[in-house]
Amino acid sequence: MLDQGAPPHDRPATAPASPGVAARLMRRKPVERLVAEGGQGEGGQLRRSLGLWQLTMISIGATLGTGIFVVLGEAVPKAGPAVTLSFVIAGLTALFSALSYAELAGTIPVSGSSYSYAYATMGELIAWVCGWCLLLEYGVSVAAVAVGWGQYLNELLDGTIGVTIPDALSAPPGQGGIFNLPALIVVLLGMVFLLGGAKESARANTVMVSVKIAALILFCAIGFMGFKSGNYANFMPLGMAGVSAAGATLFFSYIGFDAASTAGEEAKDAQRDLPRAIMLSLVIVTALYVLVAAVAVGAWPWKKFKDSEAALAQIMTDVTGQSFWGTLLAFCAVIAIASVVLTVLYGQTRILFAMSRDGLVPKIFSRVHPKTGAPRANTIIVSVFCGLLAAAIPLGQLADATSIGTLFAFALVNIAVVVLRRTRPAMHRTFRVPLSPVLPALGFLFCIWMMGSLSEVTWIVFGVWMAVGLVFYFVYGYRRSRLATATDLAVAAEK
Repeated sequence: MLDQGAPPHDRPATAPASPGVAARLMRRKPVERLVAEGGQGEGGQLRRSLGLWQLTMISIGATLGTGIFVVLGEAVPKAGPAVTLSFVIAGLTALFSALSYAELAGTIPVSGSSYSYAYATMGELIAWVCGWCLLLEYGVSVAAVAVGWGQYLNELLDGTIGVTIPDALSAPPGQGGIFNLPALIVVLLGMVFLLGGAKESARANTVMVSVKIAALILFCAIGFMGFKSGNYANFMPLGMAGVSAAGATLFFSYIGFDAASTAGEEAKDAQRDLPRAIMLSLVIVTALYVLVAAVAVGAWPWKKFKDSEAALAQIMTDVTGQSFWGTLLAFCAVIAIASVVLTVLYGQTRILFAMSRDGLVPKIFSRVHPKTGAPRANTIIVSVFCGLLAAAIPLGQLADATSIGTLFAFALVNIAVVVLRRTRPAMHRTFRVPLSPVLPALGFLFCIWMMGSLSEVTWIVFGVWMAVGLVFYFVYGYRRSRLATATDLAVAAEK
């Protein structure tokens, strides 16, 4: 029993109170802990096997191909010949965010990408929101790209053996089909590669990236022969609003550059190589996008692009008058788009891996197979979900939903780099955003501007997605967060 007459300094200290709801939501995960936990999963550990070349190829693989081979047919009708300007605007928006990504990737080299950066700078709730946006970005983009893969597969089959997959099995509901079987198949093929481990997947991706770059250079050489300056006569038929709308759709084409940041726990020298891979891949991809778009619009009247998801192959056939070149490009596109599916699927699984390790999603997503060093169950679950999504939803809706999730996550990254500069100014950085905070502020504003260019339906889908995410967080993640649990245990021990 406590002696009421004991002097104040001899009385036991009052037990610390448990943190309130607001404190838990704003709790930040220390950078040192994020880095220390790198690679650790349930029952195993991710393997560090990727160098600068493989990281750059992952970034290019996740980016190059999507906008040119698939989304070009969606964007040109919105902007006309000025779609080349739309690519530049989308590329500049991506560049500002890429600079912020490069600094944070070199400072916090972990698999969670912008989710982990937000956790270290803005707290758990913002980190969850960012991670939920990344699930929309990566998961839905896998499905969107897979939809376009089926179109090029039909071009290839038609040009080689003279048959095509019936619309009922190669188009989603609402576009003349019942079930998009090719879209499901390409996602499952990506799953098979990923189950073999990061190193094996990176090798396959490098081969596929080489094929797609060669294909786009070949297209430019042939397409230029059919170039007609008259196709540029009415350069901006739908005004700047059309250019902006197309840019927002085409931003979907740039999401891949951040895929390298999801490989932070499997890179040999993450702090040195991640910033280099991000910037190098973005420069290469932007240059190719603008060049190919300029040649494509010069070779074809812009109105002809409407509803064409295999435009480049059709342009080559029209220019040469021979089906061989279109068939060859269709073959290269089948390979190219498969590499996008592979690398974006990889990024999705690694983000879920990081969120699972923090306790915000079930543990099954952070289980690592001891032989391959890959999160096997995570990969299977994500692949099946994305494959079924690709088989059932049209391309345009998927692309816009991906863009809004990406833009929101990128906006948060631009904020995070400024916050970390102010809270941890002495931290070692292998890359620094020049003219900070001006360029991160521009990156943030560009992202918000492009989000405003998206349709009302896209905003409604985004709002519903975020509402579902917040419900899941408060029902599951809020109570099971390892960071919060560790603090509660510490408080209980002191009591």
